[in-house]
Amino acid sequence: MSETPPNTLQYRFDGPEDAPVLILGPSLGTTWHMWDRQVPELTKQWRVFRFDLPGHGGAPAHPADSVTELTARLLATLDALGVQRFGYAGCALGGAVGIELALRHPERLASLALVAASPRFGTADEFRQRGVVVRTNGLDPIARTAPDRWFTGGFAAAQPAITEWAVQMVRTTDPGCYIAACEALAAFDVRAELGRVGVPTLVLVGSDDQVTGPAEARTLVAGIPDARLAVVPGASHLVPVEQPAAVTDLLVHHFSTAWQQPFDTGQTALPATPAAPVPVPVAVAVPVAPPQPAPVAEIAPAAVAVRPAGQGDRYETGLKIRREVLGDAHVDGVLAQADEFSGDFQEFVTRYAWGEIWDRPGLDRRTRSCITLTALIAGGHLEDLAAHTRAALRNGLTPDEIREVLLQAAVYCGLPAANSAFRVAQRVIREETTPAG
Repeated sequence: MSETPPNTLQYRFDGPEDAPVLILGPSLGTTWHMWDRQVPELTKQWRVFRFDLPGHGGAPAHPADSVTELTARLLATLDALGVQRFGYAGCALGGAVGIELALRHPERLASLALVAASPRFGTADEFRQRGVVVRTNGLDPIARTAPDRWFTGGFAAAQPAITEWAVQMVRTTDPGCYIAACEALAAFDVRAELGRVGVPTLVLVGSDDQVTGPAEARTLVAGIPDARLAVVPGASHLVPVEQPAAVTDLLVHHFSTAWQQPFDTGQTALPATPAAPVPVPVAVAVPVAPPQPAPVAEIAPAAVAVRPAGQGDRYETGLKIRREVLGDAHVDGVLAQADEFSGDFQEFVTRYAWGEIWDRPGLDRRTRSCITLTALIAGGHLEDLAAHTRAALRNGLTPDEIREVLLQAAVYCGLPAANSAFRVAQRVIREETTPAG
């Protein structure tokens, strides 16, 4: 077990000290124990390195709100241990870290496996909405619905011990770190960069995964030059737990046959005192046939967006911030309504209000949301108030803090204006903070 400074990750080693290093990366809301069932077989050939995400599994709560930051912390941890070259398998958010390694640090990576991964995880709105729910209600609603996202219905019903393990794993995660990880997934989009992944890659997915399913897996295979697809029958999102034997066999075969360069025998790794793992209850494994060669790509990589003529970096910066604050759905709706008459105005708003003012470093976004809410109340702009109440929640204000802003506005903007504002904000907060399902 490791001592964990803020710029590194909690980790553990298993397996021979002189073997090549194989890293296993976890999914959001899980701990390194999601890989417990793979470790006995993998340690026959590799020195297995597992890590916890910040605030997960008892790791120190130092939030990291981007995949780039998580990757940097992983590399800092490995650098301190003298580990230079390694194979990597990651599940979901852990898979995003694997793609980031392949794109930004290809010299470190010998081989890659992406499990339940995607070049873009849903939409930014979905993950920011999840952050709002956690900020308002804590992690209990997310924990209670985790088995529905992670496992097939039959497996969850037949394995109540594993189902409860999953719920408790999420429930004991630090909420702030969970929200930051949601932000990391919201901002992650490498669809246009997959062609630059230059290491042999196994893309592994459960046939019944409703989160990042076979369609997303085929997008990865279509975009990565040296990739092959393995679909595991009878498994959902957390496929290493639901079908451990099948996943283990696939990983062993891939890393045994697709290690890009010979292992550097001069590499050393500091031994770690093994931590006693919390045993994952035994799950019945369904045998699967060895993976076939990847089919002809069915989904083409996404095209690179073209910069609108005559619009410079401020427009691009403004559009990014506008989407982060107001959400993709809102911005897409506004821009879709723009025509020849109003298009210049929307360009002006995006470039100046969002690309200049909202991007200034003098105030953080929480403060800017407080100011904006007050100004909209004073002006009676209730339609925009609804959009910016949602934005305030995305920017980290709690419903209690929004209430205080409205009470303050009631004193200086008038009771009728505040009365209307409370009705709008109350409706939006109920919509945004009510857990799905």
